[in-house]
Amino acid sequence: MLLRMAGRTFFSDGIQFECVDCGNCCTGAPGVVRLSGPEADALADHLGMTRADVEQQYLMPDDQGWRIREQANGDCIFFDGRCSIHPVKPAQCRTYPFWFKNMRSMERWQHTCRECPGIGQGRLYSEAEILEILERSET
Repeated sequence: MLLRMAGRTFFSDGIQFECVDCGNCCTGAPGVVRLSGPEADALADHLGMTRADVEQQYLMPDDQGWRIREQANGDCIFFDGRCSIHPVKPAQCRTYPFWFKNMRSMERWQHTCRECPGIGQGRLYSEAEILEILERSET
């Protein structure tokens, strides 16, 4: 449950965020990046490949559809110093850092802020926008 103080979330005044392509959310410990069928189609178009070839080379079946393969060190297979599929990255990536696991408490949010230099930069996301992202989020 989200932290509320006197009817307010810790992000009631909004949060500034802009991806700075640092790769911190794309690298390190293994994780799962899921994508839908339409996202896999967009990825195939972006890479100029057939969907079947993309599935074979870059994706793994998942109980919820597909997931992106990782490099041996846990980094996303599409990270080469920056996201090589940025224009078509999956919703899971596009909604970072506004994932429920990051927003469920001030403590988790502060941890996320230490990892993500894009927090505090760029446009201001309103509380309503963040809540809408959270409602659609699986992470």
